[in-house]
Amino acid sequence: MTAHLRACLWLLVLTVLLCSVLYPLVLYGIAQTVFRNQADGSLIADARGRLVGSGLIAQPFTADEYFQPRPSAVSYNAAASGASNWAASNYLLRDRVAQQLGPIAKYRSGVKAGQLVGPDLERWFQKDRYADKSGIVAQWAALHPTVAQNWVKADKLRGEYVAAWQKAHSQEVAQWVRDNPDTPEPKPEDLAVPFFTSFSKDHPGMFPSAVVTRSVSKGPRTEDKVTRNVSEGPVAEHNTAEGKTTKQIEPVKAGAGIQAVFFDLWLQAHPDADLAPVPADMVMASGSGLDPHITLGNALWQLDRVAAAWAKKTGRDQDTIRGEIEKLLRQMSFAPLAGLVGVPLVNVLEVNLALRERYGKARE
Repeated sequence: MTAHLRACLWLLVLTVLLCSVLYPLVLYGIAQTVFRNQADGSLIADARGRLVGSGLIAQPFTADEYFQPRPSAVSYNAAASGASNWAASNYLLRDRVAQQLGPIAKYRSGVKAGQLVGPDLERWFQKDRYADKSGIVAQWAALHPTVAQNWVKADKLRGEYVAAWQKAHSQEVAQWVRDNPDTPEPKPEDLAVPFFTSFSKDHPGMFPSAVVTRSVSKGPRTEDKVTRNVSEGPVAEHNTAEGKTTKQIEPVKAGAGIQAVFFDLWLQAHPDADLAPVPADMVMASGSGLDPHITLGNALWQLDRVAAAWAKKTGRDQDTIRGEIEKLLRQMSFAPLAGLVGVPLVNVLEVNLALRERYGKARE
């Protein structure tokens, strides 16, 4: 009996040593010597050695001087990786795609071939064809209440803007509560439809959008780069070494916000518009919502915007910068399995870091 117990004990000790100590150490040693970057999470550092992210996880980029990643159903939150799983018949999917297309859609043929749809969409919006009823903004909110609610919930400042309206329109809110007794204490997003109905009456041909004021610090002096003043209302401020950025929701007549929200309505009103196709990954999210790559075709589609932004910041010729960035894109592009399958891809974070390193220093 003792011999059997001793044998079992030795087997247990050896198994623990082999499987829980030696085997993990061997794997760790191989990973740190042969695949160290991958084992550490494919982390990426900037020119100063500061970690800025991972080459495996997408990050949001919204500034014009940077390439932007694929849309994300999880807002690029790695802890919530996943897809929206919306069916093709779900209007929320159509709306999300339309919002991506609005600011970038171009005409494919005709006298305006190659030009952006945005200016025509803004002129159509400003005419407010529903002015004899309740306003195009109110019509949009009534037709798609969930989309209107999502607009409010998508940004903290928007919620504060609607909350401020809620306090100033107590009678309208009270009437809404009487009509909706199941929601006695409505949140700002619950009041999206009455808010937009009221906004449409007060500001026909306008839409609430973010207005950003930037002040750039130059030594002991601070130069304001935006001439318009920020009106009263909720304000978000962000201080950096380069200066201060102030963001506020205001009624506007034009801009990317209007182009994004009302592109689908404009398209329905112009069914014969011949628009240029765009790369699918510009408007469709990946299965994880965290895909760090975009196709080279997607990057080339964004190239004009990126080159124009850097040309403005650096004061250099736009065509020259465009050529430099295109060359950089092609140098940094790759295809899976050494090009045997798939199409050329570009890592958005790596390319944007390269742009900041090349042109950001020239601007300083």
